[in-house]
Amino acid sequence: MFDLDALRQAAQLIHQSVPPTPQYAWPLLAERLGCDVWLKHENHTPAGAFKVRGGIVYVNELLKRQAQVPALVTSTRGNHGISLAMATRNAGMRLTVVVPEGNSLEKNATMRACGAEVIEYGRDFDTARQRAGELAEANGWHFVPSLHPDLIRGVATYALELFEAVSDLRRVYVPIGLGSGICGMIRTRDLLGLDTEIIGVVSSAADAYAQSFEQGRIVCTETADTFADGMACRMPSPDALEIIREGAARIVRVDDAEIRQAIVALHEDTHNLAEGAGAAALAAAMQERDSNRGERIAVVLSGGNIDRQLLAHILAEQARAAA
Repeated sequence: MFDLDALRQAAQLIHQSVPPTPQYAWPLLAERLGCDVWLKHENHTPAGAFKVRGGIVYVNELLKRQAQVPALVTSTRGNHGISLAMATRNAGMRLTVVVPEGNSLEKNATMRACGAEVIEYGRDFDTARQRAGELAEANGWHFVPSLHPDLIRGVATYALELFEAVSDLRRVYVPIGLGSGICGMIRTRDLLGLDTEIIGVVSSAADAYAQSFEQGRIVCTETADTFADGMACRMPSPDALEIIREGAARIVRVDDAEIRQAIVALHEDTHNLAEGAGAAALAAAMQERDSNRGERIAVVLSGGNIDRQLLAHILAEQARAAA
């Protein structure tokens, strides 16, 4: 896929506009989980999520291959689109993004603020993805997939930062959407010759990757009905599944209630905002608290782009439950 030199070159490119994000060991999280836990803060990028790294590398490589690039089109639930919108704006390129109906209002607004045209279509990400492909074919636009080697190499730079900053990690929990984040984590772990376990995390309401991992074949689901939109995938990528099956120790399912509890825990213990997918890794670590006691682990806070009204509802709901 890529070697260590290529990964470091990607990091140099990305760091020209996206500084390395911090990784902190928060005392209250350690107390909550009973272990040494490090939080990788991808919510601290200029896009509020890890995906911005992939967009920078993808657009840079595309311009190397093609002097003249037509308009671009892609599909997203938000962070992938924000990433490409920022990268194409800086490159002076036109981008159309297809999102499912009812998508995050604030993520849509961010993409539009970066100059992208946002089209709402279909019931979920996979339907929007099919529509984006149709628009590319009909208009001669360049279709940007949500999973591509250049995207994986870009987002893998967060794993490089984490592993080089924190030694002797027993395991790392990583949320899975279409798979770029966990594939980048696995590849980086292997390139550095580490024995850290990589644990994938999916929503129990969108567990196509977990079923596929367990059965050794692609399993698609009829629905992906979770508020954690970054993990709402019904159709796994064969390429990503191959990497995950070879390199991940297991995949953990977390339900929406556990994700909401993790969002609140991150707010209380670290004063950081996390979207649903961004809190999923911590939710899994909380679920596996007993097996992690005394270990050194890391969880990836992959993004903090949660709509204000949803966050307010989750925090108020938790406050009522605690009263």
